Amino acid sequence: MNTRTGEIGNVLHHLDSSSLPAGHLLVRCNNRRTTRCAACAEVYRRDTFHLITSGLRGGKGVPERVAAHPRVFATFTAPGFGPVHNRPTGPARTVRRCRCGTLHDQDDPVLGTPLDPDTYDYEAAVLWNAHAGLLWRRFSIYLRREVAKRAGLTQRDFREYARVSFAKVAEYQKRGAVHFHAVIRIDGPEGGDTPPPVWATAELLTDAIRAAATSARVDGPVIDGRAHTFAFGRQLDVRTIRSADFSGGQELTERAVAAYIAKYATKGAETATGALDRPLKFLAELAQLDITDHARRLIRAAWTLGARKDLEHLRLRAWAHMLGFRGHFSTKSRRYSTTLGALRTARAEYRRAQAATANEDGPETTTLVLAHWVYAGTGLTDAEAWLTETLEPAPGTEGEPTHG
Repeated sequence: MNTRTGEIGNVLHHLDSSSLPAGHLLVRCNNRRTTRCAACAEVYRRDTFHLITSGLRGGKGVPERVAAHPRVFATFTAPGFGPVHNRPTGPARTVRRCRCGTLHDQDDPVLGTPLDPDTYDYEAAVLWNAHAGLLWRRFSIYLRREVAKRAGLTQRDFREYARVSFAKVAEYQKRGAVHFHAVIRIDGPEGGDTPPPVWATAELLTDAIRAAATSARVDGPVIDGRAHTFAFGRQLDVRTIRSADFSGGQELTERAVAAYIAKYATKGAETATGALDRPLKFLAELAQLDITDHARRLIRAAWTLGARKDLEHLRLRAWAHMLGFRGHFSTKSRRYSTTLGALRTARAEYRRAQAATANEDGPETTTLVLAHWVYAGTGLTDAEAWLTETLEPAPGTEGEPTHG
């Protein structure tokens, strides 16, 4: 139907997908994983970058005054589950030998794997991942308490003077344990729209973060008489974020922080540990998969624990490919900045405006009825994948002529 003329029954636009290059109409899958869809992952990464950036220096509906609010970049690590191969650093950041006696290269695939897999605590490692999201929530509650205590306020009164906002992303370490990177900021009572009180400083925030991270605990399950309790690891890194305008580019800047966080928003366990990027249907599939032995053991531990009725709520079998972690990779508090949904809406409106400008002589508004669509599949077919590979130049031969 043409809403301008009222005509009914006319075909306003017709598309035959058989005439398209791939024979199908290609649409976004919106998968955030780089290993599954590089194009959609890049859109997600850029959106995350703008989400983090707007909370650091304003824009996208956030006032620019947030750039003057106290804010820090904090990294929260997982506890230890057994010694692993690593590259310890000494004075002046020099790299030392691992406990195995080897000076590992930074790309050595053995990094992060246990020195003795038979004594590594795979059960606790999987359960840590499963409870990491809950531990972060507990930490965020404690953090508000610690900031209020340092300001000499009760928790009820604190809400009238200030608000703590954050944006975080989860990252897998090479050993398969989740840790968090977060931007944490102190605002006025209405968030970024209001200035923080005079007592709010980056030093006070840093001190409160350290206290809250040390105190946060989550009680886990009791398995075969062993009680599990989860807390953050001893390595806690908190750095003040300063604008390059004030530091001459020598301090941690907004852009560096946003780029660092956005990079990890599109990666999962498969990137760090060589695990899977999709769920398992049967444990027997593990025998056919080309994954590391360490990842295989973590997945098998998650699958085994997932069979217990008392752990049913953790859905460990559904998330075995994620080594037990089932939380969102990037999250933020409500008042930190804009939302991914708002960014997608703005992009869609921009595209619609572009289309309207390009078709000014056509109907002003139309309602298209789409019918006879059939889901063809996700990604390239085997033939399309083969064709893509054959069209790509071999490494080191780009720009060289080919000879028949």
